[in-house]
This record gives sequence, C-alpha cells and structure tokens, in this order.
Amino acid sequence: MPDIRSPGSMPCSAMLCHPAETVQLRSGGAMLAEGVRARDKEVAVKRRRGHKAVLELTSEQVTVLDQQGHAARAMWNLLHDWWTMAGTCPQRRASPTLADQHIRRARRELPWLADLPAQAAQQVLQAYFQAWKNCWEGRAAAPAFKSRIRSRMSVDVPQARDLHIKRLTRRWGQVRIPKVGLVRFRWTKDLPGTTRSAPPGRVTGARLVRETHGWHIVFRTEVLTEAPLPHLGPGVGIDLGIAKPLALSDGTFREHASWATPGERARMTRLERKAARQRQARKPGAPASRRLTRTYDQIARYRATAKRRTTDWQHRTTTELADTFGVIGMEDLAISNMIKSARGAVDAPGHRVRQKAGLNRAITAEAWARTSAFLTYKLEQRGGHLIKVPAMNTSRRCHVCGLTTPGGRESQARFACKNPLCGWSGNADTNAACNIQFLTQQRAPQDIEGARTWSPSHQAGNEASTTLDSHPQAQGISWPRPERMSK
Repeated sequence: MPDIRSPGSMPCSAMLCHPAETVQLRSGGAMLAEGVRARDKEVAVKRRRGHKAVLELTSEQVTVLDQQGHAARAMWNLLHDWWTMAGTCPQRRASPTLADQHIRRARRELPWLADLPAQAAQQVLQAYFQAWKNCWEGRAAAPAFKSRIRSRMSVDVPQARDLHIKRLTRRWGQVRIPKVGLVRFRWTKDLPGTTRSAPPGRVTGARLVRETHGWHIVFRTEVLTEAPLPHLGPGVGIDLGIAKPLALSDGTFREHASWATPGERARMTRLERKAARQRQARKPGAPASRRLTRTYDQIARYRATAKRRTTDWQHRTTTELADTFGVIGMEDLAISNMIKSARGAVDAPGHRVRQKAGLNRAITAEAWARTSAFLTYKLEQRGGHLIKVPAMNTSRRCHVCGLTTPGGRESQARFACKNPLCGWSGNADTNAACNIQFLTQQRAPQDIEGARTWSPSHQAGNEASTTLDSHPQAQGISWPRPERMSK
C-alpha cells in the first residue's frame, strides 16, 4: 500500500483531489493503521517463561545468600506454626495484614531475620497464603513444614528494577542482588528487553535458588508474541518406555545413552558403599558427621549431573517433536501408582521386592511427567495439540486387527498377534504407539479436522478426523476371536 503522506508515492487521483479530501484520505489511512495495530494487539498473547542461569559468587557472597535462604525458610515455618495453631477455627487464623505487621516487628527485633530483604519477606508471606488458596481450590496439597535437609533454599527478588541486568561479554552478564551486590552470571541467551538484539519484552523479577552445584538465578520473563497459527504437521502417537524411551507410531525411536559414564557409575558405587560404612560407625540417634555429609554431597553432585543431562536430552527431543508434528498422542499414565513399592505388609509380604524397586528407579530416571510437560507448552507455542489417551491394553492390543489375544506380548521387544486371520508381528513399542495414535484420532478436537495427516511414512493419509479412521474396527471390520474359531 503506497504511503499517502509522500507526494511522490500518491496516485494521480489523490494528487488532483481537493485539499480537504486529501485530509480525509490521510485521516482514513491513520484510522486504518490504528485498526491494524488494534487487531495485532488483540491477536498478541503474553508468554511468561523462566530462564535459569548459574551465578559466579565469592565465598562471602555465598555465605550471605545462605543466611537469606535459611531466614526465608524459617519465616515460612513460623507462619506455618502460627496458622496451624488456630486449628480448624477460621476466626483464629491470622490475616495477611496482621501477619505483615508481625513480620515487620520481627525483622526489627531479630537480627538473623533482618538478613532477609524486606521484599523477599513479603514474597514469603504471599507465597504461603497463595499455597493455601491452591490447596482449597484443589490444585495442590496443603503447605507443610520445610525441613532444612529436604527443602531447597530460595530467595525471591520481586522487583525487576532492583536487578540492573547488564551484559558484560559474550558469555557473562551482571546482575545486582539485594544485600549481596553485583554478581556475574552465565549468559546463555538474550533476556527480553535487555540488549538490542534481545526479543521485545521485559524481565518481571527473579528468584535465587540453591542447587547442588551452587546458587542459580531464575529470571521471570514476559514476551508479547502473536497467537500461533495452526500447526500443519502430521499426527503421531508416542509410547513411553524404558528400553525404548520414546517409540513413535511411524516406526522410529528416540533413544539416549546412559545418563552417567562408566567411570561415574563406578565412582558413585564406591561413594555409596563408603556412606554405608560411615552410617554403621555412627551411634544410633547421633547427627551425621562432617565426613558423612561430605560423602552425601559428592553423591548428590553426580546425581545432579545426571539429572541435567536428562533435562537437556528431553528439551532437545521435545523441541524436535513439537517442530515436526502437529498432534501428538500420549498415554495418560498414573506414574505415582506405577512406582509404588511392592513390599506389602507384615501379614501379607510382597514378592520380588528388589526387582520392583529397580523398575521404580528406571521409571523415575526417565522422568515421563517432565517429557509430557515440555511437550504441552512447546506444542501450545507452535499451534499444536497434545492429546492424553487411556493406557489400558495399548501394549496388548494388535493395531492391525484391533483384537487383544492372550500371549501376544511374547517378550519385552516383540509383539505377535495370535489372531489366525491377522498374524502381524513386530516391535511391541511400535505396536503400542500405533494403538495410541488410533485413540488420539478418536479424541482429536474438531477444530483440527483436515489440517493434519496420519501416516507412518509421513505421507498423505487419513485426516485427523473423528469420523474417518484407518482402524479396522472403526470401519466396521470385526475379526473372529481365536477361541470361537477353534470351536
């Protein structure tokens, strides 16, 4: 569209019109531009994310942050004791205003509580009352006492203006932390609104978190982006497993190596045996010695390294899947029930307890819930959909004939249909993924109908419709059961 404010770009009819008409034409263009901006503003959505970076601290700064973390944990526990003393009587519970008054007084009288910045103390109060609201609305469990050993220290910096974020070099940035001073952090990506090349947006705050490898800072970012267009990629079903972490219905797999190297596993085994000997030398009821605590810290570092490798592989894999596929179907697994112990009770002891414990550790190491969470928000950003389907019999049913026959799962890796009219055989995880794909097609929302294809070879096939499916049972084909055929 030519610029009507530039005479050189005006059409002849506009140049020959009356000056008053030219003014009307200009006002009409301005109204059109305002309408476009209003439309873009309506389409744009706010995307809130967190970015985590490691801090480079001196020993004095680590001591100051440790004191702040312990003060924040102690304030949470004091609020929890005050709240639980009221019992079930709502009239005796403290209000946020009264609790704020007592916190201000306590910070004036207790020097160790004054180590925590005032705004961080206010955030502890808000977080505690918000935790109870989440519990009452059924989104989370009730708040509990925070143990010194089992809880993670954290300090909140709610105001972004206190951070003074600055980029120093290509790999390092600088941030100001209350009562700590200027601290360098690892610059791995551009934060919104901090540099010229950074995406438009802003940093709304931060939180300091103590991890096994030291203190980290988590920036809260807010970016205004356009609403994503529908993802036109094909659909796929994914089966979660251990031998094959991710099996896709197109016949491919997403696998990874061990999270620890052979040398790290040997070192961890020696440390665990060393910790067992140190526990035996300790008197019953006595606190852990410094040597035992040091051994525990070394074991925790190895496990934290393995967890970071797990998270890195999950991020890279889920990003590739979200970029490729528009609809992804996964099983709706009750993971907390799957990793329960098989120990049983005294009167009814369990069987193969150690084997079940090893299976529980393998399931926990794969972190299926984190994979599902990553796919959920990454598909949402790209206009895709994640569909959860029931997990019942997806590994026992043949995806070709649709029948569940006894003995079809011959081994962990092989599935062979016992239906004489079918006889399909192949990888068991791929068969389960194909069944998940079929259930996903049944549950796919109507607004994505005709936008995605379902084909193991990434070629055009049946659309993601709730009325047309390639499954034999969906087309009215029923195979006779083997027991009836024998009669």
